[in-house]
Amino acid sequence: MPHTLNAYLVEDSRLIRDNLTAALEEMASVKIVGWADGEHEAVAHLAALTPPMAQAPLDLVLIDLMLAQGSGLGVLRSACGHGHGHGARARCVVLTNYATPDMRRECLKLGADRVFDKSNEIDALIDYCLALAEDRPPPPR
Repeated sequence: MPHTLNAYLVEDSRLIRDNLTAALEEMASVKIVGWADGEHEAVAHLAALTPPMAQAPLDLVLIDLMLAQGSGLGVLRSACGHGHGHGARARCVVLTNYATPDMRRECLKLGADRVFDKSNEIDALIDYCLALAEDRPPPPR
C-alpha cells in the first residue's frame, strides 16, 4: 500500500498548477502541501518546510524552470542542492517545457533528481511518484 508523498509545487501557471495537482493527488499518492509561482517565494517557503522547521516531512519538490519571478534554476541552487538543510533532503524534480539535453544536465548538476518534459513525460512523472510512494526504486532515467 503506497504512502502519501508530501510535495511542494513551484509553477507560475495557475491552470498547470491546478491540473497537475489534481492528476498527482488522484493518480500518484501525492499531496500538494504548498506552492509558489516565483523563485524568492519558493526558496523562502522551502526553507520553512525543511526539518527541523517542518511539522511533516517534505518528500518531493516539483519545479518549473520559467517562473513569474526568477527561475527554477535558482530554486534548485538554493533549496535542492545536495546536502542542503537539515535531515533528509526532499527529492527535487524539474517539470518543464525546456527539457533539452543541456538543460537536463544543468538541472541534475544543481541537485535535481529527475527532469521531466511537461509535454510528453507526465506519465513518467506519475510512475516516478508512485515508485517513491511504494518505497521502491524509481524507474531508470
